[in-house]
Amino acid sequence: MALAPLLAGCAAAPGGTAAAPSAGSAAPLAPAMHTSPEALLARMSLERKVAQLIMPDISAITPEDVRTYRFGAILNGGNSGPYGNDKAPARDWLTLADAFWEASRAPLPGGEPAIPTLWATDAVHGHANVPGATVFPHNIALGATADADLVRRIGAATAREIAVTGLDWTFAPTVAVAQDLRWGRTYESFSSDPALVTRLGVAMIEGLQGRLGDPDFLGPGKVAATAKHFFGDGGTEQGVDQGDVNGDLAELMAVHAAPYPAAIKAGVLSVMASFNSINGTKMHGNRALLTDVLRGELGFAGVVVGDWNGHGQIPGCSNADCPAALLAGLDVYMVPEDWKGLHAALVRQVREGTIPLARLDEAVLRVLRLKQALGRLEGAAMPSARPLAGRWELLGAPEHRALAREAVAKSLVILKNTGVLPIRPGARIAVAGRAADNIPQQAGGWSVTWQGGGDLTAADFPGATSIWQGIAAAARAAGGEAVLVPSADAAAADGAAPDVAIVVFGEEPYAEFVGDRKDLALRDEEGLSLLRAFRARSVPTVAVFLSGRPLWMNREINAADAFVAAWLPGSEGAGVADVLFGTAAPSGRLPFAWPASCDAAEVRAGRATLYARGFGQGYAAGVPAAPLDETCAQLQAEGGAVWFGAGRLGPRVQALAGNAVLPDLRGRGNGIVASGIDRRAQEDARRIAFGPGSQLSLVGPPSGGAFRITYQVSTRPAGPVTITSGAQALDIARQLALAEGKGWREMVLTRACLGETGERLTIASEAPFALEISTITRDEAAAPRECSF
Repeated sequence: MALAPLLAGCAAAPGGTAAAPSAGSAAPLAPAMHTSPEALLARMSLERKVAQLIMPDISAITPEDVRTYRFGAILNGGNSGPYGNDKAPARDWLTLADAFWEASRAPLPGGEPAIPTLWATDAVHGHANVPGATVFPHNIALGATADADLVRRIGAATAREIAVTGLDWTFAPTVAVAQDLRWGRTYESFSSDPALVTRLGVAMIEGLQGRLGDPDFLGPGKVAATAKHFFGDGGTEQGVDQGDVNGDLAELMAVHAAPYPAAIKAGVLSVMASFNSINGTKMHGNRALLTDVLRGELGFAGVVVGDWNGHGQIPGCSNADCPAALLAGLDVYMVPEDWKGLHAALVRQVREGTIPLARLDEAVLRVLRLKQALGRLEGAAMPSARPLAGRWELLGAPEHRALAREAVAKSLVILKNTGVLPIRPGARIAVAGRAADNIPQQAGGWSVTWQGGGDLTAADFPGATSIWQGIAAAARAAGGEAVLVPSADAAAADGAAPDVAIVVFGEEPYAEFVGDRKDLALRDEEGLSLLRAFRARSVPTVAVFLSGRPLWMNREINAADAFVAAWLPGSEGAGVADVLFGTAAPSGRLPFAWPASCDAAEVRAGRATLYARGFGQGYAAGVPAAPLDETCAQLQAEGGAVWFGAGRLGPRVQALAGNAVLPDLRGRGNGIVASGIDRRAQEDARRIAFGPGSQLSLVGPPSGGAFRITYQVSTRPAGPVTITSGAQALDIARQLALAEGKGWREMVLTRACLGETGERLTIASEAPFALEISTITRDEAAAPRECSF
């Protein structure tokens, strides 16, 4: 049966001309236009056509660049905000949207059409890049609700908040079917069940865009949705982000491509190509899958957009030169910074015949059809003149926050309850754990900033409610009281013991590959220590676990009287209290199986399941089970070998600029500016700019091993650069000068170089200088004489 794609009119027939809609397919739903996309295409220059396929990041362009090149679309990456401020207020978003729009609409000579640009964003759990927006629970939590109507309403609320700021397009929903909990994007997946992912993915698309055929479809307050990432992102070997997916193609598609036919039938306007490879071929360059399968077999006629420099990972390609992606079926290159080089290369390649003009026209026509469907072509209003634009009362509106609170309550999964839940009226409650009053931690990644957490505070989430605030209000309403107890005081025996203790703990925020894990053990034992301390005082305990995935929790489950998986609830922490106090009945069920072991290989093989997918308790007290096995060999392994890698500091490692802390080696202080750069993936490396007389220190677990640093130098230092790990200073300016312009290299620093290789490494520069660093590791095996640059 035909899948009725929305944009059937833009599917190109051989030779690049537009094909008529096939039997049983839907005709384009945009209103009739005086100037059709085909007519616009016929009047465009080669340079303007190519520009329609280029999507730069707002951090790397200005409105004047848009006026000059006329990009088809722009985006804001996770760490990009208007005017260089990733915490910019909502008004700045709308102001800049107008500026980009006006630049793209400025008249062109010779009657060439001036075509509006589109602005795309990663609104993956609400319009969460914008302070004050409603931050909904991440997809894994929505999967625990299994409530399609709820998800549809969340999509609609998200679209309204996006429309307030004048943006057009979101890179959501993620319809990955995650299969390995080690994957750092597990929380972006609704479930390991393809059927549930399909159902909730369609609901989110319908919320964002409207239901196909309904009067409000793509109307005011609606935005373009993106089904991502096609396909296999949730099935990589060992859960490695952007890694390899191997196996029988039909079997892989049955799991990982399962959500796409329904998404296409629902009218999704765009599909994003995945970073991963399928059986050795990178998806961005996989014509058999992007064209033959996605276009041919599945009938998708919309826009295929690339991911962040994903085309540059194709063998033989770079970020600035990659005809292979367009030839494979990509329509829009997401090229955050190298847009100028890519534009020039594509123009040249079309002129040379490397890229057939028909293929270029086919891709451009798809982009124009997308704009037509959104009503962004002839007669379209600038962002600030659209119906919901500038209605700031809709951003974090009370009805949206109430919806998010409902979602939080429905997502909580009770794994254990021996009778302590619901908490009785009038109870005296102790609340403990760093995460209890920590809105950035409960929001997780993709919240104001790409990685979330870090230097974010509650002030960056105006209007939000922490879990502690929700508990305190619920306790008062029930005639009791709640006290926030510092972790150091949890074991104190002074005064009367509370009736119950609630311990809130979990993963620190992360996004994408930064969250990849080698095993399923949580090494932060704050929660475990608190639970045991309260138990030693005979205080009943409730464990509230914040995480982007199930993790091995045997010790914590043993120590708690009730254990609640709260996922990443977002801005409305009061939804947690609704279930703890009985205001909302517990209904959440596990969207993934819960592991019985910290050994991910055992779990992946299905040999170590503690709770099956679909499990979840009500308030009925369960029969106490035998204590769970608390053995985890991985906990005995040293967690401090990696001091910096994949864009994140290792466990127990701190970066300091003088006395200023630089979370995850990012930020500024005392003459140091550390910023993210791309080496193999988005912001997986750092550029460290030293001011005169400044120094950077890394402090980590004690070790006698050598330091291995992967680095590169673009401009040689103008003065001494010293490195120390003890009393002995080594000037490495000469070695750095020799490394200038030679790409990524490795320096190995042992006791022979430094005299001591302890728990501190300090780099100081007398003159302004910049060093780029990809990884820092400790190597116990390196011989004392092995010093190299």
